[in-house]
Amino acid sequence: MNILVTGGAGFIGSNLVEGLLADGHSVRTLDNLSTGRRENLAPFERHAQHTFYHHTVTDKAFLEPHVAWADQVYHLAAPVGVKYIMQNPVLTVLDNIRGIDAVLELAHKYAKRTLVASTSEVYGKSLDLLDPERTRKLKEDDFRIEGSTQNHRWAYANTKALDEFLSFAYYKEHGTPVVVVRFFNTVGPRQSSEYGMVIPTFVSKAVRGEDVVIYGTGEQLRSFLHVDDAIRAIRLLMGTDAALGQVFNVGNPFEITINALAQRVVTLAESRSAIRHISYEAAYGSGFEDMNRRTADIGKLQATVPFEIEHDLDSILRDTIAYYRALTPAAV
Repeated sequence: MNILVTGGAGFIGSNLVEGLLADGHSVRTLDNLSTGRRENLAPFERHAQHTFYHHTVTDKAFLEPHVAWADQVYHLAAPVGVKYIMQNPVLTVLDNIRGIDAVLELAHKYAKRTLVASTSEVYGKSLDLLDPERTRKLKEDDFRIEGSTQNHRWAYANTKALDEFLSFAYYKEHGTPVVVVRFFNTVGPRQSSEYGMVIPTFVSKAVRGEDVVIYGTGEQLRSFLHVDDAIRAIRLLMGTDAALGQVFNVGNPFEITINALAQRVVTLAESRSAIRHISYEAAYGSGFEDMNRRTADIGKLQATVPFEIEHDLDSILRDTIAYYRALTPAAV
């Protein structure tokens, strides 16, 4: 097939592009490199079936011939990482809204099957308030509970929710073949530590022997999915008609505290790093809000496609440690 990947120089996007090329597809990658990195595409930049375009997905006129060419579109382009979102509140809102508008208008015009990447951020603080006993996981039809509009943390969540609303509107009104996925803490090689993602941040510090810094108490519960598992899930969803017009959690239902995660990173990296804590205020400024849990129920995903998780947490950490050691020759 001919496949367009927006945000293809990003962490998930570049791993997706690599897999698509390995399976013989022709791929066009579009990325404005605001958080994506050209180096992520270096292993296959000269591949005969791959073309990279340094451009923004919000430019509808530029985007149109690429959507027309494609058999499938994976729309992954978006600002990423809590740190980037807090530092770039205007771009966070405008890029998400303008990007989804351009992609879906053209996907409808040319009747292209399109995957829209959303995020577990859309759930906000749902589990904290709905399940204080920590016994359940998030389902796709759960209520969304978020904070004040004056807190930029929630701008990203709400613009991604708008992406979902518009996707379902196109499906309902026009029959546009769209699939929506909510990624939960996808991790693995090529993920940058620059934007505040926890595992690459911890690993990059540990391989250099620097302090591993935990924000807050460290008793927050999180779950992590290897990027290879995430890509397998979304490609399976794009291959089944039963996924059209639906939203799916793509994550791992098994949880770990941030404190335990930090200790596991230091142990597996055989690092001298100390583990210390700082407040959210010191990290992000006053008024920052976080959630204590955000863990996926993937029952709907597994009922729709034959998906099973193949990588456990240690596998994720070992792959990430190996990647960062390759970037850091003097690693501990």
